[in-house]
Amino acid sequence: MPLRSKGYSRHWIGFCVLGICLALFASPLRQAAAQSGGGIVREIIVEGTQRIEPDTVRSYMLVQEGDLYNPERVDRSLKTLFATGLFADVSLRRKGDKLFVSVVENPVINRLAFEGNKRLKDEDLSAEVTLRPRVIYTRTKVQSDVNRILTLYRRSGRFSATVEPKVVQLAQNRIDLIFEIGEGDLTDVERIRFVGNKEFDDSRLREIIRTKESRWYRFFSSDDTYDPDRLTLDRELLRRFYLKNGFADNRVISAVAELTPNREDFFITFTVDEGARYRIGTVDVEARLRDLDPEGLRQNLELEEGEWYNADDIEDASDELADAVGDKGYAFVDVRPRIVRDRPNRTINITFEIGEGPRVFVERIDVTGNVRTLDKVVRREFRLVEGDAFNSTKLRRSKQRIQNLGFFEKVELEQVPGSASDKTVLNVDVQEKSTGALSFGIGFSSSSGALLDFGIRERNLLGRGQDLNLKFTAAQRKSEIDLSFTEPYFLDREVSAGFDVFSLSADLQDTSSHDLETLGTSLRIGYSITENIKQGWKYTIKQTDVTDVDSSASQFIKSQEGTELLSEISHSLTYDLRDNRLDPTEGHFARLTTDLAGLGGSTRYIRNRLDGGKYFLLGDELVLGLTSTAGYILGIGKDVNLADRFFGGGNEVRGFADAGLGPRDSSTKDALGGEWMYAASAELVFPIGLPNELGIKGKVFTDLGSSGKLSPSGTDVQDSGALRASIGTGISWTSPFGAIGIDVGIPVLKESFDEIENIRFNFGTKF
Repeated sequence: MPLRSKGYSRHWIGFCVLGICLALFASPLRQAAAQSGGGIVREIIVEGTQRIEPDTVRSYMLVQEGDLYNPERVDRSLKTLFATGLFADVSLRRKGDKLFVSVVENPVINRLAFEGNKRLKDEDLSAEVTLRPRVIYTRTKVQSDVNRILTLYRRSGRFSATVEPKVVQLAQNRIDLIFEIGEGDLTDVERIRFVGNKEFDDSRLREIIRTKESRWYRFFSSDDTYDPDRLTLDRELLRRFYLKNGFADNRVISAVAELTPNREDFFITFTVDEGARYRIGTVDVEARLRDLDPEGLRQNLELEEGEWYNADDIEDASDELADAVGDKGYAFVDVRPRIVRDRPNRTINITFEIGEGPRVFVERIDVTGNVRTLDKVVRREFRLVEGDAFNSTKLRRSKQRIQNLGFFEKVELEQVPGSASDKTVLNVDVQEKSTGALSFGIGFSSSSGALLDFGIRERNLLGRGQDLNLKFTAAQRKSEIDLSFTEPYFLDREVSAGFDVFSLSADLQDTSSHDLETLGTSLRIGYSITENIKQGWKYTIKQTDVTDVDSSASQFIKSQEGTELLSEISHSLTYDLRDNRLDPTEGHFARLTTDLAGLGGSTRYIRNRLDGGKYFLLGDELVLGLTSTAGYILGIGKDVNLADRFFGGGNEVRGFADAGLGPRDSSTKDALGGEWMYAASAELVFPIGLPNELGIKGKVFTDLGSSGKLSPSGTDVQDSGALRASIGTGISWTSPFGAIGIDVGIPVLKESFDEIENIRFNFGTKF
């Protein structure tokens, strides 16, 4: 019994000690459990919501009712609620087994407005910002939109622009958001300098880049305002310029724009590393196609050993070889120039490797950038259609045809991969330009006196590529009106068709002692025989009245008094290889026109005229043009009427008046016109040192020509048939108002009875 009592006591003592220890450590354990989480969240109470349902708030949280309270998950829930963008403020607090979530909702935008903007329209700004009416307002989105607006203004050259968002509080947690804009002045480019250039001075390199220094005469251009995107283009233009001039290792290291302290202008510095200048070494051709003789292709290469290396010439030579191989029946050709530098001798050896290109077909042609011009106007100029085998020659020809339309300032044609490895997509990006022209000319000639010329023309009527032209001329002794219309793709075929209506009334008393009135119309049609040869037909019917013949007029002119009816059919054949029909710099053309009158009417003759020209690009913006024309007319059963003859001078032989050279009555000095004529001109167009963007160029020219009768001249007719020639100079200005030109011609070979006109002036404008 005592032993049992002792054992019981020892157990009792142990339990007491354990109880005391638990009591001592109970409070710290409870605190630790509270700090590490612990406890169950019995209820989540959401406060402050107006539009948003409380259950929506709970759905974003990582802690749900019935979960253990975990500070880390609560913190992540807080961040998640902020990340939704729905709330301006969020706070979470625990009270017992309840978790309270207090939110302040972001307001909803009721109206978005812009104030102070004049240079940029509201719709342009609205298209850039992300905030819209009925969209939730957040500070982050507002700041992002402010930066977008500032970027737009900086691209337009206004780096001092400011944008301040204003909020107008409305009921029901709505706001009006107003962007107050201070546009500031244009941030001009004050100075452009270059570092590292040795071969070319700063002034030469400034002509290459698009960005220009601010000058008073650039008020019609934005190139003198700072644009970071344009600066990227300038770096590429510099790189290409050096490659074109033999510097194959050139680098444009940097282009740094520094804002002046007053934040009104920029200093731009280009740092270049020109590297060594190379000449062309050996030129070889390697053909990897069966039955293709490389020796026969060498004649297509115009590269010569010893010339300065020119990256553009290498690319052109590759294209020429691809064209030549394609003409031999090879559909898929790949021409790659292999370039090996010989640095000690500073030469580059070039080997053109001709192999089989990938078999690629045109999947789709996409046209972008045409706002007014219809897609089909661009597509019909393509020499490729969907499904055709891809051909780089036809692609280049397509680009040239689109450029020759004259509807676009810029044409970019890009080849991108299609939906499969053997398919390609052709993207055509065009930038439209003005195709309407309002012309106005004033001048003076010995034949017409003071004259006023007015015309209105639209070469892309309603975006369909149609040409509508109305011209009116009023002078002291002449009035004329012409209306013409041309449909280039008649009935959606590659056939042009059109008509002309014209009326002429001329007082020729001073030159030929009579008045002339003409009224008529013509129908035209033309089509291509080959890619470069075109054929045209025209039918003309017109009535010509020779009236008020002076009693002292030439006997020949007296015999012409009365009315004649002309019924004429004309045929033309044109061969054209110019790089641009509107403003050629290279290539040549020839045109033969034959007119046959006598299919009805009272006038009968056959008339032929041959025109031709060749253009040479002698250097940067230095173009030599050689043009000529010749013609003759032969009466059928009767003499050629006065109105149908050739009258030389004017624009064909500058320095002489209209009808200023050719047969003339010896006593009355009346111009009688010739039955044959010829004229030729050599004109060199060159820059005159002014900035290129002014569009002012100089020219020197020499013209020659003559006109006369086929039959021997009578004793009362002055008709030497001698050569006339003139030399001269002039200035042409492609102004914002149109083309303005002044030519000063001085005859160096002339006859005593010729009429002289030393100065010719013309003026035009476009809209």
